[in-house]
Amino acid sequence: MNKLAIDFTTKDRYNMQDLIRIMRILRSDEGCPWDREQTHQSIRKNLIEETYEVCEAIDTEDAELLKEELGDVLLQVVFHTQMEQEQGTFDFDDVCTGICQKLILRHPHIFSDVEVNNSADVLRNWDAIKKKEKGQESFTQTLQGVSKALPALMRSTKVQQRAARAGFDYPDAAWAMKDLRSEVEELSEAITEHDKAHCTEELGDLLFSAVNVARFIGTDAEESLSLACEKFISRFEKVEALANEQGVDMKTSSINELDKLWKKAKKLATD
Repeated sequence: MNKLAIDFTTKDRYNMQDLIRIMRILRSDEGCPWDREQTHQSIRKNLIEETYEVCEAIDTEDAELLKEELGDVLLQVVFHTQMEQEQGTFDFDDVCTGICQKLILRHPHIFSDVEVNNSADVLRNWDAIKKKEKGQESFTQTLQGVSKALPALMRSTKVQQRAARAGFDYPDAAWAMKDLRSEVEELSEAITEHDKAHCTEELGDLLFSAVNVARFIGTDAEESLSLACEKFISRFEKVEALANEQGVDMKTSSINELDKLWKKAKKLATD
């Protein structure tokens, strides 16, 4: 082990208290200038980015990467908590206490005498307890409680799910598809009007309707769109390769020429 000038001993393995102390040192007067300058707002996007990197590690089933990325997320939790501790509002123990109390309260079938038969019962109890915790007396308040900071497709799904719990939902996927087709027509009309504000509104309605369809067919809209992005990139790569083989300049080619390349790339992908 090595002794550092700031009275911190390096070692082979560390624990949670070590991480908290390192962050306290970094934020101190003798610490790192960059870390001292940060605020909740300045590193807000870091937390989002690190969370998505955890998701990527999960998707790729890379355990080593997952371990690393979870550490990065944990760092963000400690970073934000240290800022509040400096202001005297709360510390890491307060954060741990809050989540522990929440877990105990929302699992009465484990820590109390409530009986459940399946996961559906657990979720119903969870929602009821959460609604009581937050003082939500109406279904509208539960919809308003969905974070506005969520990606729009994810937020739409949560809003629709909570509306459905109030009984406000389509009976099946066919109804959701009918509404989706209707929104396509309304967007087409808005486009012919050359009204940007109206187009923006109708496009939003169309996307919201698409999320409804996703719910009814049992898929996640956010994940579906991510897969579509990956598929587009893969096919674009094939289009570019075909264009290079044929000596086609994509920048100056007509849409018809590019469409032919796209269809060929699509066929190659399915063969």
